[in-house]
Amino acid sequence: MEINKNISIDAVTDKILHIYSKGAVQAESFAVEAGLPVEGTLQKITAEGEDGGIYATKSLEIRMHSDGAMDIYDRDGRLLCAEYTGERAVQQDLTEEEREQMRQEGHAIYDDVGNCSFQVCKCLTGDEVIYGLGDKTGFLNKKGYDYMMWNSDNPDPQVENQTFRAMYKSIPFFIVLREECVYGIFLDNTYRSYFDMGFESGEYYWFGAEGGWPDYYFIAGDTIADIITGYTSLTGRAPLPQMWTLGYQQSRWSYGSAEEVLEIAKNFRKYGIPCDAIHLDIDYMDHFKVFTADSKAFPDIKKLSDELAAMGIKLVTIIDPGTKLEKGYDVYDEGIRNGYFAKDKDGSVYQNVVWPGDAVFPDFTSKKVRDWWGGLTKRLTEKGIRGIWNDMNEPASFDGPLPDDVVFGGDGKKRFHKEVHNVYGHLMAKATYDGLREHDGRRPFVITRACYSGSQKYSTVWTGDNQSLWAHLQMSIPQLLNLGMSGMPMAGTDIGGFGSNTTPELLCRWIEASCFAPLFRNHTAKYTKKQEPWQFGEEVAAINRKYIELHYKFLPYLYDLCYEQTKTGLPILRPLVMHYQRDRETWECNDEYMVGSKVLAAPVVQQGAAARMVYLPEGVWVDYWTGERITGKRYIVKEAALDVCPLYIKAGSILPAYGKMQSIEPENIDTLILEYYPEKKAGRAGGVSRWEGSSRYEHYQDNGVDFAYEDGEYNLYVFTFHAMRKNGLQVQMLHEGYGRKYKNIKAVVR
Repeated sequence: MEINKNISIDAVTDKILHIYSKGAVQAESFAVEAGLPVEGTLQKITAEGEDGGIYATKSLEIRMHSDGAMDIYDRDGRLLCAEYTGERAVQQDLTEEEREQMRQEGHAIYDDVGNCSFQVCKCLTGDEVIYGLGDKTGFLNKKGYDYMMWNSDNPDPQVENQTFRAMYKSIPFFIVLREECVYGIFLDNTYRSYFDMGFESGEYYWFGAEGGWPDYYFIAGDTIADIITGYTSLTGRAPLPQMWTLGYQQSRWSYGSAEEVLEIAKNFRKYGIPCDAIHLDIDYMDHFKVFTADSKAFPDIKKLSDELAAMGIKLVTIIDPGTKLEKGYDVYDEGIRNGYFAKDKDGSVYQNVVWPGDAVFPDFTSKKVRDWWGGLTKRLTEKGIRGIWNDMNEPASFDGPLPDDVVFGGDGKKRFHKEVHNVYGHLMAKATYDGLREHDGRRPFVITRACYSGSQKYSTVWTGDNQSLWAHLQMSIPQLLNLGMSGMPMAGTDIGGFGSNTTPELLCRWIEASCFAPLFRNHTAKYTKKQEPWQFGEEVAAINRKYIELHYKFLPYLYDLCYEQTKTGLPILRPLVMHYQRDRETWECNDEYMVGSKVLAAPVVQQGAAARMVYLPEGVWVDYWTGERITGKRYIVKEAALDVCPLYIKAGSILPAYGKMQSIEPENIDTLILEYYPEKKAGRAGGVSRWEGSSRYEHYQDNGVDFAYEDGEYNLYVFTFHAMRKNGLQVQMLHEGYGRKYKNIKAVVR
């Protein structure tokens, strides 16, 4: 609906408003699902001058002022989000001489306001917290900081200050929580954009971009979960993964030969440590040419993948977009012949330098190019490769950044790099995903470093090149939680740290902190200490084994959460505030997280600590290691030796579990164990403890490999446990479509 000469508003639903300028009507969204229906109803209630008036859906009321300002209320008259119309704060103005002095010292000079083609400015009330914006560095609450969306490969150690305003990913979505309300905003703009969340002034926050038009979505709801569900209804949800991709994965830049890879695999089995995948970094290629292999170090990739498969281990390979400029190299030749690479402003193929030396860059804005690139994945899958890891796709380059005027022709629509940069990795992930789905048939396993809103439909992500620093372990928790709240549930970090040298203690605490992460990968750089679990002696190996086995034990719970997020968009790892929104103690809890709604993890993230303070929200919590029942809504001190990560189960929960395994083979899993954590004892009878209470749990089962579940080939169980009954477990089937059922379902009271 056209509101005035500048702004239109569509009610996507009665709680989701699409607010955009007329220019944005012509813009194609890379994030929002094509053909998204407009299901809400927006009506004009009253008029107020030429540009004013009141408009309403069943849930929201928009009050437009004659000066064009917009305030949004709920239908009870509660103000949710108000336009800021006061004077802007003026930062200290520096002379050009002072600016040059600062540049000489290496200080960054920012002029976001001057760079923007538009800005949207909203009021802060003082009591809010702000979440989201992807995996930006720092703490869970983003209020008081400013950020830039410009996918960036910065190799310096990441810190929480303004140096790292931009990271590898651009997810321009955030959630504002106040005592009385919560809402989200998604700016669907791919240009370099800015999010000042109260840094300029405590009276307002603003967002804007260097190009394009105002084009954003306002998402209302009662809870943070409502906002995430609304946002992912726009940008899509991650499909179910292959089950093995949730298992432990080992990587290094680089394993240099097939023999070394086999030795790593044999050591996992020798030490009895579960592992499902080993990754090959760039050195497996022939002179870094994508979709090739070094004939000396890796003479027969198919033979290697077969030998690994016999041990239950899959092979995953890295692929970069930078394609070696070399006549006679068929990928380059075919791309040149068909015009598949990005062009310089003079019409020639644009060149820069990456790992292979002089390189060119596929134009992923073109469907023809994406289909071509996706078809090239057959070269890998035919050799037994089970996953593709997209790296350097910001895109990164060594001879300076790609200029803003590099041309991406798309399918007849000319775009410049300044518009495409933030979606380059997103489109590469889509090309890879679509290619694997078409040519392999199994659920694609794609990892990407760079992405944009909506990339969750195609790819898993990791937080990029972190360091073996305690600060990076600490920061990994809010990074993963904000990624989850930004619609990206399948995420992880490089366990142990990618750069620098880890220590035995740091590696142990990192594997503990990550033991429920959906992407569960240890990765490190070639110039650092090796980080395989056995490299630091038996104690460290034993602790790694303990938490990797714990991860595998609760795989059916993690898989159930993957199924849940396909329906709701809710992440696997969640901040406490998502389930305890009214408890202010949870709003800025940076070092704890929930796994779904039933498990609370409070990792130790301080060097030398043998105990830590843990906040338990309301309810009764069961200490996983001791069985102690603890009444929550209070802080406790938990002793935590090096092999202890404090874990608590919400009393009354049922958790599905598997027995011990070395790798995930869904067709061999025939027993499901249901662990029931009742709230309290009812006493003892005949020397046996009796418990009170009952609980219900839904469990999802399919073949864990392909897309047959989309045609109804899955089972959905309901388990009900009554503690006081002799045969306490009851099993009901809500949906039966997958023929292979569990042979044994066991219940254990914990």
